Amino acid sequence: MENAKKVSLKTIIDILIYVVGIPLIIALGVILFKDRKYNIISMAVAVVCCIPFFIGFEKGKRSARELTVIAVMSAISVLGRIIFTPLPGFKPVTAVVIITGIAFGPQAGFITGSMSAIVSNIFFGQGPWTPFQMFIWGFIGLLSGLLFYNKKAPNFLLLIFIGIFGGVLYSLMMDIWSTLAMDGAFLWSRYWTIFLSSLPVMAIYAASNVVFLLLLTKPLLEKLNRVKIKYGIFIKNGTNNSISENITADEKSNEGDK
Repeated sequence: MENAKKVSLKTIIDILIYVVGIPLIIALGVILFKDRKYNIISMAVAVVCCIPFFIGFEKGKRSARELTVIAVMSAISVLGRIIFTPLPGFKPVTAVVIITGIAFGPQAGFITGSMSAIVSNIFFGQGPWTPFQMFIWGFIGLLSGLLFYNKKAPNFLLLIFIGIFGGVLYSLMMDIWSTLAMDGAFLWSRYWTIFLSSLPVMAIYAASNVVFLLLLTKPLLEKLNRVKIKYGIFIKNGTNNSISENITADEKSNEGDK
C-alpha cells in the first residue's frame, strides 16, 4: 500500500509539473519577454518536461531503452510532419503522440509531443508559437496516456472521438497564442474572431487525426506492445502478464492461419 501511495503521489507531482509548471513558464515568458526570447522559453519547456523522466532514470526506475523508444516515436512524428508538408494542417503528429501515450503512458506521451514540436520546428521555423505547440501536443499525449495506458486499444468510435478532440483542442489553444501575438493582450472578442476564422483549419486538423489514428493505431500498438514485453519497458506491475497473453494469443492465431 505504501508503494502504491508513493507511486500515486509521484504521478500527481509529474502531472502538476506538466499541466501547471510548464504553462507558468510559457506565461512568464510572454509577460517578461513579450515573446522575444522564445528560444529560451522553448528550451526551458523542453528541460522541465524531461525532469520527471530523468529523475526516474537517475534512480534506476527508467532505462536507456525507454529514452530510445521516446526518441524513435518523436522522430516518427517529426518525419510524418515533414512528409505531409504539402498538405497544410493534415499531419500525423497528434496521432503518433496519442498512440505513444496509449502504449507507454502519460509521461512518454507528453515528452514525445513536446519534443516533436521543438525538433520539427527546426525545419518549419522556430518562433513564439513553439512553446505553445510543445505544451499542446504534450498535453494531448499526457491525456491519452492517463485515459488509456495499458488498456485495450480504443475501439473505432473512441478513436474517432480522440482524433476530433485532439484537433479541436490544438486549434483552440493555438488560437490563444494568435490572440496574444498581436499586442500581448488577451481579448475575448479578438479570440472569438480568430476562432471563427480558424474553423476550416480546425476541421482539417480533426479529420487528419481521425484518418491517421484509424490507419496507424492497430499496427503501431501491436509493434509497441511487443517492444514493451521484449525489453521490459514502460510496464506497470500486474499488466505485463495480460499484455503478454494477448500477444501470445495473436501469435498463435497467426500461426494457425498459416
